[in-house]
Amino acid sequence: MRRVIILSAFTALSACQAAQQPPPTQVVYRFDDHRYLELIGFNCEGGLTYTDTKKNIHTVIYENSDRYRVYTKTFIHPSERYIVIPVYGESESLTISKDYGQTWEGARFSPGAGADPYGKRIPARKGRNGIDLVAGEADSPTYDDIVSFTVINDQGFMLTKWGDIYMSSKPFDAYDPEGHGGKWGKEYASWNSFAGPERWTIDSDRKNFQGIPNKVPAVKNYTGWDKMRCNPNLGLPASEQGK
Repeated sequence: MRRVIILSAFTALSACQAAQQPPPTQVVYRFDDHRYLELIGFNCEGGLTYTDTKKNIHTVIYENSDRYRVYTKTFIHPSERYIVIPVYGESESLTISKDYGQTWEGARFSPGAGADPYGKRIPARKGRNGIDLVAGEADSPTYDDIVSFTVINDQGFMLTKWGDIYMSSKPFDAYDPEGHGGKWGKEYASWNSFAGPERWTIDSDRKNFQGIPNKVPAVKNYTGWDKMRCNPNLGLPASEQGK
């Protein structure tokens, strides 16, 4: 009986020690040879940090408790000053930096961001958690609608399988009392909503929403990754890998 008790205690202690193993760290995205994202956590979710070795910047974007999940769509990001971090399973959750990764804040889809408000082109579909989306009533693209996210020239471009582009404004350094530049990079809307023939969003009158391209700009000589990469088995015991 004594030996059984000792063995049980040893097994419990070993399990406790295994559970307390620190989460693994892995590079999940490289913008270039000196800028990258690291994920700290198991199963491709956890905390996320940004590092720029040339500028000596190392910042936390998401804490471990936030359980950030790696984005799986095509992701091309040569932009350096303006940085956008999308999230797996969500199209509307964007975290951005406008100062080379030193500070971070949220961005959102502005009201009236939908590319097809009258349901003429985009059909009814399923949203997050299987919610039915009625044609013409969904202002923003779902995660399944997304084909790619490109950030270039301090501007973000989200392309959907319907051929629509949702984008941020052009950069505008100085704050304008008339409200034409204070929110650059923080609000995303479809090209149709502010530059199409039937534009309807208030952003259409902002200076940094003029001359917006209606296609994703070409990216040349890009040395970064075109997708995030993550090993879901990293740090797991062999018995838990592949589950």
